[in-house]
Amino acid sequence: MFARGTRARRLAATVLPPLLFAIFVLGAWQLYTVVGDIKESTLPPPTDIAKALWDDRSMLIENAWVTIKEILIGFVFAIILGVGIAVLIRSSRTIERAVYPWLVVSQMVPIPAIAPLLIIWFGFEMQPKVIVIVLVSFFPIAVNTIDGLRAAEPELLNLLKTLKANAWQRFRKAQLPAALPFLFSGLKVAAALSVIGAVFAEWVGASEGLGYLILVLNNQTATTEMFAVIVTLASIGIALFLIVTLLERLLLPWYYESRETEGEGLHLEVEEKV
Repeated sequence: MFARGTRARRLAATVLPPLLFAIFVLGAWQLYTVVGDIKESTLPPPTDIAKALWDDRSMLIENAWVTIKEILIGFVFAIILGVGIAVLIRSSRTIERAVYPWLVVSQMVPIPAIAPLLIIWFGFEMQPKVIVIVLVSFFPIAVNTIDGLRAAEPELLNLLKTLKANAWQRFRKAQLPAALPFLFSGLKVAAALSVIGAVFAEWVGASEGLGYLILVLNNQTATTEMFAVIVTLASIGIALFLIVTLLERLLLPWYYESRETEGEGLHLEVEEKV
């Protein structure tokens, strides 16, 4: 019973604050548009956006599925590229010195400037859109994984070397467990960036998808419908973020248990001081 009550309090502490904040923001937004007599073309009230989400659900679902496919494929390739680069960089000091600066430089080039070139090279199919998503998303995965591989305990690595463990065994027993929490932090950031990358890609060249739909609605000054598309995009990003978080909880139970234990200890310490 005590454990169930503790879980219920944790769930309430996690869910209630953002939920109440969202209700407050939406209420203030609705009040501002009604009392301020704001034009719908400038800032539609949340109730109108909700109505547009329902009325245009077929169009939104059809275009959302196109964007979701691009995001999922791009996200998977971003994970493969990001983790692969991280492992390569940490495999050798020489490779790290040679490659890491260029990894950073790769993010200095604006993706919207590259996207038109990708359209020229690969056409208007899904391939250039996936490449844009990968280019936008892989960097936080790579950098966080590199930091995680660096976080492996030197004492454990030295012990494994003493026990004649080879490079793969040292990676599996020490570096990989240390890197996983960092990897999932990078995946959460990449989940949000992949949605932004999909919109960028569809703005440059597409005939369907939510990014393309935003351009069409913008030309029609259909602000309410544009907000409905934005809400749909945000929902996709939130869903992907939650999926990554759920996988993290399932694959790293030891990490969450240690964090919860530390949090409970800190809470008890604060209560004792009070």
